[in-house]
Amino acid sequence: MNQIPRFFSPVLSRNPALSLSGLCLTLLALMAFYNGAPDTNFSKSPDPQEARWIDSVFNTLSDDERLGQLFMLRAHSDLGPVYEQQVEDLIRQYHPGGLCFFQGTPERQAELTNRYQMLSDRLPLLISMDAETGLGMRLKESCISFPKQILLGAIRDNCLIYDMGHEIARECRRLGVHISFSPDADVNNNPGNPVINERSFGENRENVTAKSYQYMMGLQDGGVLACAKHFPGHGDTNADSHEELPIIPFDQHRLDSLELFPFKMLLREGMAGCMVGHLDIPVWDARPNRPASLSQPITTDLLRNKLNFQGLIFTDGMEMKAVAKYYPPGLSDLEALRAGNDIILLPANIGLGLQYIKGALADSSLDRTEVYAHVKRILRAKYRLGLNKPQRVEVANIRRDLNPPEALVLKRRLIADALVLVRDQPNLVGFPDLEKHRFASLALGDTMRTPFQTACSLYAPIAHFNAGKTIDSLQIKALLDTLRQFDVVLVSIHSTRSQAVNNYGVTESQRTLLAQLNRATTVGLTMFGNPYSLRFFDDCPMLLEAFTEDPMVQQAAAQAWFGAADLRGFLPVTAGPNAQYGQGIERLFPQKRLGYDLPAAVGMNADTLALMDNLVQELISSGAAPGCQILVIKDNTVVWNKAYGYQTFEQAVPVTLDNRYDLASVTKVAASTVALMKLVENGQINLDSAASCYIPELKATNKSGLTIRELMVHQAGLQAWIPFYQQTITSDKLPSPKIYRTQSEPGFTVPVAANLFLQDVWLDTIWQTIFQSELRPNKAYKYSDLDLILTARAMQNVDKQSLNIFVDQQFYRPLGLSTTAFRPWERGWTALCVPTEEDHYYRQQRLQGYVHDMGAAMFGGVSGHAGLFSNANDLAKIFQMLLNGGTYGGRTFLQPATVRQFTTRHPGSTRRGIGFDMKELDPAASQNVSALAGVNTFGHTGFTGIGVWADPDQRLIFVFLSNRTYPTMENNKLISGDYRPRLQSIVYRAIMKKS
Repeated sequence: MNQIPRFFSPVLSRNPALSLSGLCLTLLALMAFYNGAPDTNFSKSPDPQEARWIDSVFNTLSDDERLGQLFMLRAHSDLGPVYEQQVEDLIRQYHPGGLCFFQGTPERQAELTNRYQMLSDRLPLLISMDAETGLGMRLKESCISFPKQILLGAIRDNCLIYDMGHEIARECRRLGVHISFSPDADVNNNPGNPVINERSFGENRENVTAKSYQYMMGLQDGGVLACAKHFPGHGDTNADSHEELPIIPFDQHRLDSLELFPFKMLLREGMAGCMVGHLDIPVWDARPNRPASLSQPITTDLLRNKLNFQGLIFTDGMEMKAVAKYYPPGLSDLEALRAGNDIILLPANIGLGLQYIKGALADSSLDRTEVYAHVKRILRAKYRLGLNKPQRVEVANIRRDLNPPEALVLKRRLIADALVLVRDQPNLVGFPDLEKHRFASLALGDTMRTPFQTACSLYAPIAHFNAGKTIDSLQIKALLDTLRQFDVVLVSIHSTRSQAVNNYGVTESQRTLLAQLNRATTVGLTMFGNPYSLRFFDDCPMLLEAFTEDPMVQQAAAQAWFGAADLRGFLPVTAGPNAQYGQGIERLFPQKRLGYDLPAAVGMNADTLALMDNLVQELISSGAAPGCQILVIKDNTVVWNKAYGYQTFEQAVPVTLDNRYDLASVTKVAASTVALMKLVENGQINLDSAASCYIPELKATNKSGLTIRELMVHQAGLQAWIPFYQQTITSDKLPSPKIYRTQSEPGFTVPVAANLFLQDVWLDTIWQTIFQSELRPNKAYKYSDLDLILTARAMQNVDKQSLNIFVDQQFYRPLGLSTTAFRPWERGWTALCVPTEEDHYYRQQRLQGYVHDMGAAMFGGVSGHAGLFSNANDLAKIFQMLLNGGTYGGRTFLQPATVRQFTTRHPGSTRRGIGFDMKELDPAASQNVSALAGVNTFGHTGFTGIGVWADPDQRLIFVFLSNRTYPTMENNKLISGDYRPRLQSIVYRAIMKKS
């Protein structure tokens, strides 16, 4: 295994060092390589079998076929039949050595590859692509695009670059591609470079070399010939060789120590291919307008002889104006061959090129021996890439195979590891005390809500603002007047550009606004663009460089700001005095807030999870509920968060993830139980003390001896519920005008629904009814709303705060919950709440934003048994805190012992913890969760169509929110269809078994 030691090369493995996990992946890949993958190590001599094959094939080729091997032609898969026929005609006529594919679709490219390979069945074609960022660079709509190299240059763990290269190789081979024109090994030390710039790993030669090496090895270990470019270095130019011939004016010492440095190291380490750039380098070839690609002193004398490169030498595209301006078609091909290139890439006219070459061979101005050496080098590459056998691409399932979830997980990992925290002067990033800040976001350059803003809303209540690229003075003043009221404004810059000529897309008005905003409040700036643009923001105290506005990057940036992902990246270039190469604060969060990722990231199968889509469609079409939200968390990571259907069966308003549902009895755990846990922990309430110790009115009743614990496990002997409302309506089921008013007035201030207020004295009536209610003859388990109503009263008497205020201060605001509240109508959220029922038996109106439970409504919307509203994301945070043993985002809310006490099954009970419902263990009893759920699973359901369950053994949370009670609570199809447990079972089946 003579290649493995190269991974320990001191130059290539430092800056930054290899990680153990990445190294393990690398070694596994190498073992696979040595067990049959194509051998792209050109530094070793041919074995006898290979040499015999090369000689045999060479001898069977005609001279035209030999010369044709020197050319690689352009091919598209999206230009239609006429174009395709033209390519086919060129293959038949000129026998080219290969094709370079550009835009199209993977299916059509596979079909065309098979068609073209059939024409070259004696000697298959080398298929190449310019796939610096993967196949998505050319097949944008259908394949994965990995990040540009400037982003990758910020990553500390270089093994991730290897993994990317290896995955790109896998995708290439699946599509029948043998050569990738990557990595870009240019050292970009010119911020004004119009063509390399973001395509480079950065300005530091060691960093560029280390990452180019890992990318190269990933490709070659995956059986793809890597071709580094643009020799001898295109990083310090002000011209684009696609448009003109750049001049590299430096002396030999500078070129040798900087531009050449990565190439020399890669050649030494077994690089298989090298692309020579169209660059005018006078110090090595003084002939005017002579590109390196057409220069024998550079291509042969330097690259082939002095540096002893044994692999394939490619020209850059010969259609480019850097060549075409000075050399006519055909002649340029001859000059490229004379210079020492093996393959002439994208000739402007292959027919003319062959004419020139044949003429030069005929008059002996071109050495036939050298030409044949090029041909044999190409044959050697074909042999080592497996082209000694017929080539065929399997078209079936190709798009699926090119887009595996594991590749997207890798892309997300690359992005997350590259984000650079350039500055954090106030030391706020992560925002450990969310409740202390009023947050706003301001997206500049995008007038629509951005993925970054949406992702930030998952972590805290945030007011969002947007502005375009040009902001007039009146708009600046209006924004400043509004935003100065917030403690933290997360500004993001979008719609940027890659080039310095237009200030990287940052406008003067944007800079003016930011400068003034920095003086008015605390600004956290995220640059979704070229890192060189940071030169405009040296005064910004909180600065995150995110490189590109790919939605995946925007989501990752939001997670980093809020402490859900570590920050490890460093700047790959210098942008200004306060943004230097290597700068980057490493911020690690020991206990992270919820992350958001793909199911494969936590070992779950997305295809299996997607089976929930079909079951939800059945649920909706059967009339079980008009819509729902489903959220799944595994290992502190949200892997499924989806809204389905509509708010009502009229299908007028779709359900969104921001909609809030009436949680009904889930209030018992998400509010009352967690509040009680806190008070028990603080020593303010004793579970085994009589409730009458905290509710004096109980001392003279039949409930004087009932303990708080008995109430919380539903073994107090109380009635299940009392329909208080029935005493307040007329025989026509209308609210009695003696007891209700349509507007708040003295003596009638209890809101039970929109424009409906209960007489205040009725609260005393309700309480007296509860206090004097009959007990059941025994204390066997019986689920009761009254248990939690009394417990909430006990807590309020002890803490002197109503339940809604207590949980908001102690839990909801510090957790960053933005949709969770009692009485949501009071906060202006009515339209965001999903309608719960068309009430024709009591309140005679649509219930929306007001609690559905009649008893909770008569308490004014705040009760221990019902009244809480939330969306799935917020509810999941409460349960993740519990799964974490009482901590979340670095904050301690409860002690682990307290969580264990309340979520442990009560002695003698088959399904109850303290407050929490648990998996029913009695097979003869009605089952409340999936049969696949672990025995320690805890949670609760709600009458309105709610379910939330946490499985500590699997570190799994399942949240289901629906309004199955719309339009009537008599609709029991959700329950009779067993939809919640069935959906939960799919989640368990999606957990992939570890091998």
